[in-house]
Amino acid sequence: MKKPACYLVSLLLVLATGSPVWARPTSIVWIPSVDVQPFKTMDLGINNFFRASGDVDAPPSPSASRDSNTLDLGLTFGVLPFRMAQLELGVDYLVIANDPNDQHPWSGNAKLAAPEEELFPYAPALAVGIYNGRTAKDIVTGDAPKVTSGQNIVYGLVAKSVPGLGPLPALGRLSVGYYRGSRRALVDEQGRVRNHGVLLSWDRTLREISNNLWLGLDYMGGNNSNGSFNVGFSWAFARNVTLLFGYDMYTHSSLAGSNTLTLQVDIKVPD
Repeated sequence: MKKPACYLVSLLLVLATGSPVWARPTSIVWIPSVDVQPFKTMDLGINNFFRASGDVDAPPSPSASRDSNTLDLGLTFGVLPFRMAQLELGVDYLVIANDPNDQHPWSGNAKLAAPEEELFPYAPALAVGIYNGRTAKDIVTGDAPKVTSGQNIVYGLVAKSVPGLGPLPALGRLSVGYYRGSRRALVDEQGRVRNHGVLLSWDRTLREISNNLWLGLDYMGGNNSNGSFNVGFSWAFARNVTLLFGYDMYTHSSLAGSNTLTLQVDIKVPD
């Protein structure tokens, strides 16, 4: 086995079985993507989620972690020089208005990925990782419900770009995956464990209009506060600066609150 492949297998095992110590990885709109930050590149992400309407009136829930507007500031670093085994590590500072989780705003992420056609001819892209990772702690503040600060979501993804047929343009990239998270943090309205679900996405650069224009759709399953369908488009103002506008539709509003508009700025250093 080639040395980079050995690193890939070893790091996959570490991420799958190790304790989470590293919130928001390189993503589509809401869910992770198979992309990673290039080696020696740092990405500064400024992600805002604004409520499109008033908060949903719902009883307290231990997983209601997005009842108000959210600001997520993140740094993500590319740390492996290999083509077939790429790794990013990140740390996030997440602020949710009027939420007891603000007492523990720091979390992190790690993602190991192999790009398309690197492992073998016609191979799909593969990724495995963790996000919203931190030590699980119960928090009780005044009349606030008990919540868990660490969702510790572990996931795996497979993605493949679909070429066009004849004169038809390329169809874009399709991704499918699965996730599992904390049993205490990801629950339904009755407090029952609902800590897993599917991950689906489609994305494409709209080169017919401009190489700077990108469109993405994604879906996160699960009867918990993360379940959502999301759509967004981004524009690259420079090689290292992109701005994404999106809309998040939560499948369980009694847990997640009302839908949100998202504005995400990404700045890469160096470009």
